[in-house]
Amino acid sequence: HREAESNEAQNFYLFKILRAHILPLTNCAFNKSGDRFITGSYDRTCKVWNTMTGEEMLTLEGHKNVVYAIAFNNPFGDKIVTGSFDKTAKIWSAETGELLHTLRGHATEIVCLSFDPHGQVVATGSMDSTAKLWDVERGVELCTLIGHTAEIVSLNFNTEGDKIITGSFDHTTKVWEVATGRCIHTLAGHRGEISSTQFDFSGDLCITGSIDRTCKIWNVDTGACINTLRGHNDEILDVAFSCTGARLVTASADGTARVYNTMTGACQAILIGHEGEISKVAFNPQGTKIVTASSDRTCRLWDAESGDCLQVLEGHTDEIFSAAFNYEGDTIITGSKDNTCRIWKC
Repeated sequence: HREAESNEAQNFYLFKILRAHILPLTNCAFNKSGDRFITGSYDRTCKVWNTMTGEEMLTLEGHKNVVYAIAFNNPFGDKIVTGSFDKTAKIWSAETGELLHTLRGHATEIVCLSFDPHGQVVATGSMDSTAKLWDVERGVELCTLIGHTAEIVSLNFNTEGDKIITGSFDHTTKVWEVATGRCIHTLAGHRGEISSTQFDFSGDLCITGSIDRTCKIWNVDTGACINTLRGHNDEILDVAFSCTGARLVTASADGTARVYNTMTGACQAILIGHEGEISKVAFNPQGTKIVTASSDRTCRLWDAESGDCLQVLEGHTDEIFSAAFNYEGDTIITGSKDNTCRIWKC
């Protein structure tokens, strides 16, 4: 416990700079323990890195266009899925880099994807306005989630893995039953494209962020909108729950992030300090800190309770589009348009 407490007070320092790819990065993600992370790039590859040494372990080659969406099958971490502008997704061994399956069927680019929590199903979302569920073991399509009328830009499984939400440019989010591919609810009410979606840990609630400048909280069982969170004066680009779901945070093109009480919908803190839009936001696993990534070339760490800025992570020379904590909360990776990944430790 003493270690964890000292971490709370400590600052993050730059541990390593990885000049990951020659062409721009698209995304980065940790495995559960945080000892490996992956980067996707316009160079059509996904690379696997050792977090401690910063060395490149594997290059996953085979896509014929930009590798845009990437994920580990956490908590297991032995498989990686990559989604590409070449309309396919590929499942790889995270240990050997062997290509296990190529998932073909989407008509256009794949822009979002996820493993279910059991590692048995992959979901892919595409510009073709459909999502597809795939069997990981066999590499075959299980079903197509049809109903959206514009591209799907966000998707998430709940903790159980029996439901999935898809957020679309058609201004709606849909809740689907994984086992059957049936649409349970269409969450309608936003007046602009959806940018980001998330379930809370219990799976009872989900949140949707929109370019209409609001975030809505929904009851997953009934499909009812419980609350509309206002306050931003530009598009909401990302939303996230804390680990317990007691709080949520919204990140906006207005350069601020806002922390809300999930139950009451009250704004608890406004995170002010960035000089450009915030495209990514996340709580640490403990729920005590928030990291924001901005086009102003910095990330900031904030106290989730008070909203105070604890630290500015400086050094990237172009906009930062990705920031993620490992499960311990003692490591952050940031990905920037400057073509580097930076590892920060405390």
